[in-house]
Amino acid sequence: MKLDRTDRKILEALQEDARLSSAELAERVSLTTSPCWRRVKRLEEEGVITGYQARIDPERLGYQVMAFVYISLDLKNVQSLQAFEDAVMGIPQVLACHRISGRYDHQLVVVAEDLAAYGKFAEANINSLPGIKEIYTSFVLREVKSTTNPPLPAA
Repeated sequence: MKLDRTDRKILEALQEDARLSSAELAERVSLTTSPCWRRVKRLEEEGVITGYQARIDPERLGYQVMAFVYISLDLKNVQSLQAFEDAVMGIPQVLACHRISGRYDHQLVVVAEDLAAYGKFAEANINSLPGIKEIYTSFVLREVKSTTNPPLPAA
């Protein structure tokens, strides 16, 4: 999709603060409210804007541990991959799951209250996922950068 300068300004403003009112957003991008609202609706309909979320600090909710869990499956057929992915979808502590290339088949991002809670969680949830051959876990020592928004393309 081709984004013009105004589309990029709208996306930048919403990435910075998705709680802007239509009037505030329009003022920031130098449009009147109606054309700005139409552009936002078009960006939503075309799938550029996929949703609006509040960013929540996991530590404030008591999650002191974040882990990257790498999973290798016994079988790599469509049914095995789908069974694993379907099972992961039902685990709230798994914040993200990516099918990846290389030695492992999937990377999970998992949160837990502490290391002991992670151990119990892994035994009850990760180890019981279907078709697992190997698990490798790395714990986050310090988050340096975290964003879900890609950089906007240049004009």
